[in-house]
Amino acid sequence: MLVVNRFVISTDDEAVATFTERAGAAVEALAARPGYLRGQLGRAYDDPTRWSLVTEWESVGAYRRALSAFEVKVQATPLLAESLDEPSAFEVLARADPAGRAVGATSDRAPDPLSEPGS
Repeated sequence: MLVVNRFVISTDDEAVATFTERAGAAVEALAARPGYLRGQLGRAYDDPTRWSLVTEWESVGAYRRALSAFEVKVQATPLLAESLDEPSAFEVLARADPAGRAVGATSDRAPDPLSEPGS
């Protein structure tokens, strides 16, 4: 599972320093939780006000359990609440290692009963 949080941060040196410090603490808190696989903080090349925090998890359950941990509530949740208001959790439906073939996966989502034939 991927979690992609996007942020808009002023290019002011103090704002950037404060944000990167808080983001580092958030990633550390998340990384300490079971099911965490990896995380990265990135800044857009084309627009230095745009940032992303991307984490990868074993499952949606591991991510949701991580969010309930005290240290995550203190260090990460306030920062994540400042991200852009858009979907942030994504199930991985294809993966490829370097020079590898793409391997697909089936969705874990339950079928939408309204889109079932005969509904």
